[in-house]
Amino acid sequence: MKINQINDFIYEISSEENKNMLVPARFYAHPSQIETLKKDDSLKQLTNVATLPGIVGYSLAMPDIHQGYGFPIGGVAAFDADEGIISPGGVGYDINCGIRLNLTNWNKVEIQKILGSIVNDIYNSIPLGAGKGSLIKINKNEFEKLVTEGIDWAIKNGFATEKEKEHIEDKGKLIVKDLNGVSDKAIERGISEIGSLGSGNHFIEIGYVSEIFDKELGSNLGLFKNQVVVWIHTGSRGYGHQICSDFAKEYQTVSKKYGIQLVDRGLACAPFKSKEGQEYYYSMNSAANFAFVNRQLIAHKIMEILENYSKKVKPLKFELFYDLAHNIAKLETHIVKGKKKQLVVHRKGATRSFPAKYIKGEFANIGQPVLVPGSMGTSSYILLGSENSLELSFGSSCHGAGRVKSRSQAKSEIDPRKLKESLEREGIIIKTSSLSSLSEEAPDAYKDVETVVEVVNNLRITKPLAKLKPLAVIKG
Repeated sequence: MKINQINDFIYEISSEENKNMLVPARFYAHPSQIETLKKDDSLKQLTNVATLPGIVGYSLAMPDIHQGYGFPIGGVAAFDADEGIISPGGVGYDINCGIRLNLTNWNKVEIQKILGSIVNDIYNSIPLGAGKGSLIKINKNEFEKLVTEGIDWAIKNGFATEKEKEHIEDKGKLIVKDLNGVSDKAIERGISEIGSLGSGNHFIEIGYVSEIFDKELGSNLGLFKNQVVVWIHTGSRGYGHQICSDFAKEYQTVSKKYGIQLVDRGLACAPFKSKEGQEYYYSMNSAANFAFVNRQLIAHKIMEILENYSKKVKPLKFELFYDLAHNIAKLETHIVKGKKKQLVVHRKGATRSFPAKYIKGEFANIGQPVLVPGSMGTSSYILLGSENSLELSFGSSCHGAGRVKSRSQAKSEIDPRKLKESLEREGIIIKTSSLSSLSEEAPDAYKDVETVVEVVNNLRITKPLAKLKPLAVIKG
């Protein structure tokens, strides 16, 4: 496979590489990442996506690209809404896996003596790990309201505020016309896991602001040096997973029904405007709504826990900075060849990164926040959508560091006890129900987040606002 370098950070694979490709495959990367990229099938997957009906522009990948199911993780693909498709593999099994950042008014020095107790309380209060566990108990009727109304449901039930709603992508509610595509099994799994973290790369992290690159803007947005923050990384749990599983299976037949030739079964899809395409779209949206509420419930519980320590620190202010999705397909309007077109933009392990002119509300003049958590024990970043994102990536950016080692490889090569000891020597508290799973999320299993962020900032897909570092990490 011939890779053509367009400039320092833009690489392209010509559509001539594969007779089935409808558009070129383009990816954004640091030169130091290229040899690593060749070691898995992520670039092959990127070219495979370019064969799907209705794709426009390029099959794209962000600098955190790595191999996934069908579509690469870190992938972005936009399809004409009238002539193109929608694909579960282009969203992923964890629909609206996303990241949330809450700010406090506490300083890291103020919580040093109580941090261990806070971590234990969170660990013992939030359902963690694989399987069932829920912060609330509701019936099927109420669950269907939750996944249809999203954050509006949380507001009605006292778990969220109108102010928080303004700091959630799409205000925490995607359109759900009906739940006809959602199986009873998906609902059963969802009801038992509302307000739970899960396992894998999901985490709760207590961190602090280590550097602010634009001090005036940072101050206006409530940031200050050494400020204690809380990250929550999780998604739609078993509910979203079951929806993806159901449709990925069904679409093997559906693809054939519509005469779509698949070069990889992981690309199974349906025309977006078809009955099957619409059923997945609204089912996916319902799972996205579940995930927004899921993170909201976890944050609400953490706020209650922190409030118990106010007398030992000072009265708590706990405010949402932003909450966003990085596994989703969105119906958006973009300029294609000089004309406005409605597109179904798949972002799989990619974050929406709209510049100022595309954003309403508090971020209208500065761009959408792009939250980029690093791997466990490394820095994380707050970025803002910038002017080139629409032209280069359909308004998309990276979502994290991106794996360089598979989970099995990491487990075989990295000793979890030594890893935990190493992180604790750096002053980072680690709390997990599965010591062995730490190896899978070790810094060495991921790319250098600094390099990943450098790429999107240099391309002006984003601009940097702040750098954050961890104090404690809680995992399932």
